[in-house]
Amino acid sequence: MALDPVCGMEVDPESAAASSWVGAQVFYFCSDSCKRRFDASQSRSGLSNSPANTRPLDLLEMAPSSRRQPPEPPHAAGTATATLNIGGMHCASCVGRVEKALSGVPGVVRAAVDLTTRSASVTYDPSAASPEDLAAAVRNAGYEASPATADSSLERDDSADAAFWFRLIAAILLTLPVFVLEMFFMGWAPGRWLSLGFSAPVVFWAGWEFHRGAIASVRRRSADMNTLISVGTLTAFLYSFGVLLLSPAGHAVHTYFETAAVITTVILLGRALEARARGRASQAVRALMDLQPQTACLIRDGGEVRIPVERVFPGDILLVRPGERIPVDGVIVSGSSAIDESLLTGEAIPVERGEGDTVLGGTVNCQGAFTMRATRVGSETALQQIVRLVREAQAGKAPVQRLADRVSAVFVPAVIGVAILSALVWYVFGPAGSRDVMALTSFVSVLIIACPCALGLATPAAIIVGVGRGAERGVLIKGGEVLERCGRITTVVLDKTGTLTTGKPQVAEIHPVAGGRDHLLRLAAAAEKRSEHPLAVAIVETAASEGLSIPDPEEFRSVAGSGVLARVEEREVLVGSPAFIAASGIAVQDVRNRVDAVAAGGRTPILAAIDGRVAGVFGLSDSLRPEAPAAVRSLKAMGFRVLLATGDNRLAAESIAAEAGIKGVFAEASPAGKAEWIRDLQGRGEVVAMAGDGVNDAPALAQADVGIAIGAGADVAKEASDITLVGASLDGLVYALRLARATLRVIKQNLFFAFIYNTAAIPLAAGVFYPFTGWKLDPMVAALAMAASSVSVVTNSLRLRRFR
Repeated sequence: MALDPVCGMEVDPESAAASSWVGAQVFYFCSDSCKRRFDASQSRSGLSNSPANTRPLDLLEMAPSSRRQPPEPPHAAGTATATLNIGGMHCASCVGRVEKALSGVPGVVRAAVDLTTRSASVTYDPSAASPEDLAAAVRNAGYEASPATADSSLERDDSADAAFWFRLIAAILLTLPVFVLEMFFMGWAPGRWLSLGFSAPVVFWAGWEFHRGAIASVRRRSADMNTLISVGTLTAFLYSFGVLLLSPAGHAVHTYFETAAVITTVILLGRALEARARGRASQAVRALMDLQPQTACLIRDGGEVRIPVERVFPGDILLVRPGERIPVDGVIVSGSSAIDESLLTGEAIPVERGEGDTVLGGTVNCQGAFTMRATRVGSETALQQIVRLVREAQAGKAPVQRLADRVSAVFVPAVIGVAILSALVWYVFGPAGSRDVMALTSFVSVLIIACPCALGLATPAAIIVGVGRGAERGVLIKGGEVLERCGRITTVVLDKTGTLTTGKPQVAEIHPVAGGRDHLLRLAAAAEKRSEHPLAVAIVETAASEGLSIPDPEEFRSVAGSGVLARVEEREVLVGSPAFIAASGIAVQDVRNRVDAVAAGGRTPILAAIDGRVAGVFGLSDSLRPEAPAAVRSLKAMGFRVLLATGDNRLAAESIAAEAGIKGVFAEASPAGKAEWIRDLQGRGEVVAMAGDGVNDAPALAQADVGIAIGAGADVAKEASDITLVGASLDGLVYALRLARATLRVIKQNLFFAFIYNTAAIPLAAGVFYPFTGWKLDPMVAALAMAASSVSVVTNSLRLRRFR
């Protein structure tokens, strides 16, 4: 059976009144009206958003199916996203040109290019553009492009290109004798010709990618890092070759073959080290992908068959033995075990799971064997959703990167102008007898040291490592823009049920007003039967534990954050907060004292009304999370103002807030009221982070500057949240905000180092300080410094891998 995502009724997929596709998933409806409401909400909010009155977990339920081949979904209207592998990018200028080329394709909504992963993420209108059009635009701009596969980007980060490493090793072996000849045998005339012979293959063969890139830049009437390196090395080599060719036989001349060879080799070596570092930065995604088992044990016709995990479909029954990784998401059918979910949730202690409990693919079965029914497979599993979210976040840009992009757009042409100007100045005004040497060295040094590699790596390197480290701890951060907003947070608002508390309330007291206790509990449980709110679940479980038969409601409607209305056995039953019952036109004055007494005891009062009269008062207790007081203290120590927002009674809310160490409370709030309250805080200058469990919190999460969904479990793709915590611990919230601050700090450090490096190095390379201090920069040292700057930026970012 499937669940209607609008009304919550169970629907047989074979006899459903209607159905709708969302992406690769089908939803079934009890009536055409439910389908119309669902489709209308999809058109308003996009393919991945939930309808206004739909429970978040319902939208991710897929009906178990015995079909061996899933049907092909129809093409979804709206936008699509394509990921391309980009070849030939080496600096921030390249990023800008590729983004400009992609943005110029008709139908492209957004294009984000990442230098660190050498990839582009493009959102486009499928009716106006195709992935082939996008790839063609990149190729026309002078770069390589191909569709990204599931792990192709990770393969590229392995730095395992045999041809590249062969060229690098050959360049090192050929450069060493050139360096020795130029340094120690300067007066030996044959040594000049030997240097020519050794350096030529280094410059024109090992360094051919620089010249090829420069030629492509000229064709598209632009300039980039390849242009600077190519012009610099060719100038040194051709100058030396000309001097050697035109000088009289036996005449001592000074050549710069070693400069051209060393620059080429050092930059190639720097790229190798940078690629290795980038590979380490992407290890988090690789580690997540490695969690996916390759096979699963399928129960078929009473026997066991080992099949590839790609052949598992929703509804299949699988056997999981002790020590094995769970192949896909599902529900335990028989058996129980302790499941190690640490690599997904960050929580080290294994959790007990039994019949009816959800288990996640990629987690480890620690003890007993059990059978499970597959519910989500392939790209729909929590693990694959996490990988997708992490990759999307890593491809995103922080707003602070826009400054670097604007600078890079004009940087390379400006550097070429500075190099020419410095060469002319030294050639005209330089010391007699060395003007040509000073002009040449300053020209080459400026070109080489000013390559904007570090500028292009500063932000993406930090984001990749920071977001990846968060994913390892069950913290999913949706990109650089979220990181930057986290750096401005002043206030953290916590929801109560399921966030500050365990989210597993129990019925502590029942006070009938009219009729017997069992009659009241039975009808209230029937009304709450189709609700997934924790308070509703507690009432239903209490009735079931007492052996009461709970009828199905003939009609059911849920009012988010307030209560439910149902028709049970021809009687109108309302269950919800006192404010909800009063707003429904039912008198509550006669039970006001009882409600206040329940709330004064720190419990949540819930009223049940039958046929327009209050029938009883329930008191539900929900214990504070053990880590909550320490987490609140940590948040305050970080400088945050901590507040509590809840739909609960004020007395109960203030009681639990005092226990947690929170002073500010906003109680008896509807979901829309929470969002309005946050908007009011923002109007007073506060930058607000809202943390909730996603049940009725979507409006507040969306309104907050940073929305944080806690305890997502399998539902990791919560659209309203900026940060999603797979686990339910408040320690994860503290860690997420600390990690966001640390990542933003590293981004700023990287950008500072990159800007300062170029600001200080270019005047030194141009010889500005030479007349006063005698300082000048050798082109070989410039090449070493340029390579070191890129490696240092990535290495600084890698420190986040050790963040705890």
